[in-house]
Amino acid sequence: MEGCTKDGAAVQSSGASTAGSIFWWLKDRSLGRGICVDPARDNFRTMTSLYSSIHPADSVNLSTRTHGAVFNLEYSPDGSVLTLACEQTEVLLFDPLSSKHIKTLSEAHEDCVNNIRFLDNRMFATCSDDTTIALWDLRKLNSKVCTLHGHTSWVKNIEYDKNTRLLVTSGFDGNVIIWDTNRCTEDGCPHKKFFHTRFLMRMRLTPDCSKMLISTSSGYLLILHELDLTKSLEVGSYPILRARRTASTSDMTSTSSETRPSSSPCHNSDSGPLFEKHMSRSSQREGTSPRNSLEVLTPEVPGERDRGNCITSLQLHPKGWATLLRCSSNTDDQEVEWTCVYEFQEGTPVRQVSPRCSLRLTHYIEEANVGRGYIKELCFSPDGRMIASPHGYGIRLLGFDSQCKELVDCLPKEAGTLQEIRSLYSHKDVVLTTKFSPTHCQIASGCLSGRVSLYQPKF
Repeated sequence: MEGCTKDGAAVQSSGASTAGSIFWWLKDRSLGRGICVDPARDNFRTMTSLYSSIHPADSVNLSTRTHGAVFNLEYSPDGSVLTLACEQTEVLLFDPLSSKHIKTLSEAHEDCVNNIRFLDNRMFATCSDDTTIALWDLRKLNSKVCTLHGHTSWVKNIEYDKNTRLLVTSGFDGNVIIWDTNRCTEDGCPHKKFFHTRFLMRMRLTPDCSKMLISTSSGYLLILHELDLTKSLEVGSYPILRARRTASTSDMTSTSSETRPSSSPCHNSDSGPLFEKHMSRSSQREGTSPRNSLEVLTPEVPGERDRGNCITSLQLHPKGWATLLRCSSNTDDQEVEWTCVYEFQEGTPVRQVSPRCSLRLTHYIEEANVGRGYIKELCFSPDGRMIASPHGYGIRLLGFDSQCKELVDCLPKEAGTLQEIRSLYSHKDVVLTTKFSPTHCQIASGCLSGRVSLYQPKF
């Protein structure tokens, strides 16, 4: 009997161990982790070690004499083409693997080219201070596919919903406009104004297009939850989830009524008490979440609680786990910028009285505010493990920890400092933009004087 008891205990122990293993496997699977979910995970770990070994001597410099500052870099989805959005109306195309020049679109626009977005491996869109968006086909670069007119001021960035094939643009006129590329002709695309807000700087869609984030020069971050791009939104027509400052872990018990903004970017003087507007009765029911619900946040910036901040750059984690912001002070006596990572809290709040906001500051690092007045565009690596950030005359590669682990594997209880993995300095002017290749171990950076550098390890 004693032997049977021991064997039974062993079986129970083995069963408990197996159950525990299954539990942790299922947990990792639900978080999108583990080799069964992401077979390329180990490959990215190898790529991380390669990135950390990149040296400025491995850079390849690309330049012409006429294009001016490089404002934006964009790779095609297959990594075969690198495009440059330039100050002097030009768009440049290069083969990033051979460093060979492919084409210069010398009169792509009539003013500065600000942003480039690929729709697929052959079609891409550009936007400009000339208030237009242009569509291009890599197979026929001698002319535009079409030009889109609708904005009344500088157009600053472009997003694209692959599922609906809707192009989304935003500009300094405060408008977010939707363009239906399904019905595109040489005369343009049908379009409509989707949203309007004051002080608009940047607009992004999450990878699954379930949220739209909008940053402003007044320091507010707007989030549209349960996004439906088929509906146009007018002031006062959308439910407000909350208006408050993002909080660290120690602040999460404070209520949203303590931080009601005095001047929101989406609050017009004639629109009434927008932040006190209640949701419809149907949307207040427990367990439901209204479409296009607006959340207005003031992101917490370390050491800047009592100062106004301008959110100049906005990026999304490739898996939708977090947002990446570059913030600068609105005061003349402050010479510091911050790069901050904010984790999306699980679930969408459904009631206005909820004290928890959707974003929590998890990581940050102080930046040198060199080249004030110019926006520095930062980015995530394809797997989301690293951040490339313009830093003076170079770039820094940053990680959530020194091992470049996944964000979900190293979330701190309190906001902590991003770890510097590598610094790369090969420019003689202020770096304005940087980008990871989506397919190769390569990083590109562009600066104010028009020089572009490619970084890749030697083998």
